Amino acid sequence: MPALARTEHITPAVLPKTGASVVTLPTRTPSTFKPKQITAAIARNVVPPLVVLAVILVIWQVLCSEAGATLPSPSQVWQESYDLIAYPFFNYGSQDIGLGWRVLISLQRVAYGFGLAAVTGVLIGALIGQSVWAMRGLDPIFQILRTVPPLAWLPLSLAAFQDSNPSAIFVIFITSIWPVIINTAVGVRNIPQDYRNVAKVLCLNQFEFFFKIMLPSAAPYIFTGLRIGIGLSWLAIVAAEMLTGGVGIGFFIWDAWNSSRLPDIIVALAYIGVVGFILDKLVSAVGSVITRGASAN
Repeated sequence: MPALARTEHITPAVLPKTGASVVTLPTRTPSTFKPKQITAAIARNVVPPLVVLAVILVIWQVLCSEAGATLPSPSQVWQESYDLIAYPFFNYGSQDIGLGWRVLISLQRVAYGFGLAAVTGVLIGALIGQSVWAMRGLDPIFQILRTVPPLAWLPLSLAAFQDSNPSAIFVIFITSIWPVIINTAVGVRNIPQDYRNVAKVLCLNQFEFFFKIMLPSAAPYIFTGLRIGIGLSWLAIVAAEMLTGGVGIGFFIWDAWNSSRLPDIIVALAYIGVVGFILDKLVSAVGSVITRGASAN
């Protein structure tokens, strides 16, 4: 047989048998869009609150539709405050603006006060959690000051700053800082001893220990304090604006009361509740991302 023909009938070489086995990698199944599961999830989370809200509105309508009712019914609120509900960002002058703009002005004050409280509270809480002497000296004082109502600080802040805007920011700061301090201190005290031993072995300085060990370990506690603090901040600004004036949502409620516009007050309360809910969920979402779902024990 010619050499060329022989090459066409060469059998493949047989591999020697070894103990190794061929592992087949699992094929990645493409992600499929599942509308039924998504619809079911939305229904579980959305339908129950809507049903409860509908029941509340029906009961409210029945009770407040009778003659001599002192509060407006939902239908009356819709008729008399339709502009506030449908057009939250109208602007016809210094005080004739929509509730959307008023909420943004109040949120600006909350951002200043709560931001200062978050930074200061984390630093002081870390000091208290790390130092026994700082805890013994500062903790009793903080436990006393945190029980002071927010509006009790307002006269002192007005006397100190001589202006309503920084006074309101200070009230937010002094109201929201306490849960941040307390929760941060608890988180720092609960850092596992193994982490501290690793820091000693690596010879980390205080700056490196703070950012590489302390903050990641205490982050779930810190964000618990921040969630409480943001809620207190929103409560404090509404109460402070009722007394200091301005164009915030709190002053709008007080002005509506003086003008006997009860439907406008109810609409403003709905705005306050929705914004407070969004702020809480926003801080919670940021905390879940940073802490990767870890929770404080």
